[in-house]
Amino acid sequence: MNNSENYYFNVKIEFDKEIVDNIIQNAISKGKVGYVCSIESNNLTEANRNNEFLIVINEALVNICDGSNLARILGFLHKKPFSSYIGADLFLKYIRMCKYKQYFLGNTQNVLDGLKSNLSKIDPNIKNMNFDTLPFCKAEDFDYKLIADKINTANPDIIWISLGAPKQETFMHKLQPFLNRGVMFGFGAIFNFYAGTDNVRRAPKWMLANKLEWLYRAYEEPKKNVPRYYRFLKKLPYLMKEEKDKLKKYKRISKE
Repeated sequence: MNNSENYYFNVKIEFDKEIVDNIIQNAISKGKVGYVCSIESNNLTEANRNNEFLIVINEALVNICDGSNLARILGFLHKKPFSSYIGADLFLKYIRMCKYKQYFLGNTQNVLDGLKSNLSKIDPNIKNMNFDTLPFCKAEDFDYKLIADKINTANPDIIWISLGAPKQETFMHKLQPFLNRGVMFGFGAIFNFYAGTDNVRRAPKWMLANKLEWLYRAYEEPKKNVPRYYRFLKKLPYLMKEEKDKLKKYKRISKE
């Protein structure tokens, strides 16, 4: 594990929202290519059982902590006041800036149509931006050059990708070498949240305020999310022990 303070449970995570935004906006202004991952229980568990996926996650431009409970656990271990940067909030924040050319990729045509309609009410320029579906296939089977050629023609600042974790993270990693510029965000169900066309929605405001969105999502999609939470909870004791051991080792080395 990297001894940097920015690695938690073996994954690179930035908890400072200002630093996250500075990294993203600096990359956009300089025309760089990169991707942002939203770290939650599912892809964190996958990263700690699949070394190739761990590399994918840790080669991101920056990663946010998209889970209040994960932030609490890590804050307890590191004795720091960590807080999450929820992907849905970051998404809406950058939409409301009304300053970036954006590209929306993945999910279904129905969701994309609803998303385009709703986001255009926030930023009228969005109605002229690209909203494209992707073929249903494994991450390794996409024609990345063909996809990138279309994106490069549009020349966006931001590319939002909705394929679900861990597929979307691998997709961004594989697409990156073919892009000329643009920061990619793999934020899964966020398209559904703001499309208003199906039953996948954000939790009520009182649940968001009490950091209970995870419970709402388990209730809304139990077949999908309950197994994910179970795998995380099963892995958590090992991760916490490993993190404590590494903290002790790091402190000991720092004193030498």
